Amino acid sequence: MTTEFRAPEQVQRFILEGRPVRGHWVGINQGWRNLRQFREYSPPVQELLGQAICASLLLAATLKFKGTLTLQLQGNGAVGLLVAQCTHDFRYRALARAQGEGAATSLTPEVFRWLVGEEGRLTVTIEAEERDMRYQGVVPLKGHSLAACLEQYFASSEQLPTRVRLAADAGQAAGLLVQRLPDVGGAAADSADDDAGTAWADAQASLEAVTAADLLHFTGEELLMQDFRQHDVRVFDGTPVRFECRCDPQRVDNMLRGLGEAEVRDVLKEQGAVTVTCDFCNRPYAYDAAAVDALFAADTAQAHAEGERGRGSGHSLH
Repeated sequence: MTTEFRAPEQVQRFILEGRPVRGHWVGINQGWRNLRQFREYSPPVQELLGQAICASLLLAATLKFKGTLTLQLQGNGAVGLLVAQCTHDFRYRALARAQGEGAATSLTPEVFRWLVGEEGRLTVTIEAEERDMRYQGVVPLKGHSLAACLEQYFASSEQLPTRVRLAADAGQAAGLLVQRLPDVGGAAADSADDDAGTAWADAQASLEAVTAADLLHFTGEELLMQDFRQHDVRVFDGTPVRFECRCDPQRVDNMLRGLGEAEVRDVLKEQGAVTVTCDFCNRPYAYDAAAVDALFAADTAQAHAEGERGRGSGHSLH
């Protein structure tokens, strides 16, 4: 059942006051629906894809970088490839390629294993614009949910105790992440260590109380005030997130111009129209005869003008 998601699309940071625990919440709705406008997925694949988008946004929220983060699932299950990508300013896009995923209607642990297979891996790639830095972390998809695999990634790559909750349906997707921060100052007193451990245990217990229905029904602040109410929670202002594929009409125009007018017109003659489909979002860009004429009209006019200038200069030389 699809619920009405009242929260704006955003990521929100929060901390537990006086405790070494921080976290992020993310929710998407209209952009999530727009992303699937030109693709159809079975319910479990759709659910996994929505979770992966939220996972990529939560990962990006924990980092300080300027560039692109890509979360990729690849294995020998029904989902051969799933990619969720976002930028440092939370523009996201995603796709999944699946076949033979069966008739399952929800993403149970058993269905998750069926989708990713027994030899799958989760790869997180961070490409930072500054100094052309590139980082990649890879962990096996050994858990029975994407959230569990993401926790394994944090344990092995970031070495920060991290717990994650993810949920998605046809209308929205959301995620919640909590982390225990590193101890400050090296060797701390036993009492301080005990307090930090207790705070982390309490935070994990609070997260365990969060259900998928909670994630898909409440705003970030409502969720935190409900399930973390025994803590002194400070929730910061949200940062907008939005769906944005890199394809656009100008890029497609330039690609067709690069192919050359003769080749494009051959396709037009053979098929009656020229259609270019984005590999990522599957959006079709169709060009009929009039559109092809308009596409190359500027090039034809420029060539004609250059020819006229050439003839003019030739005459002047004589």
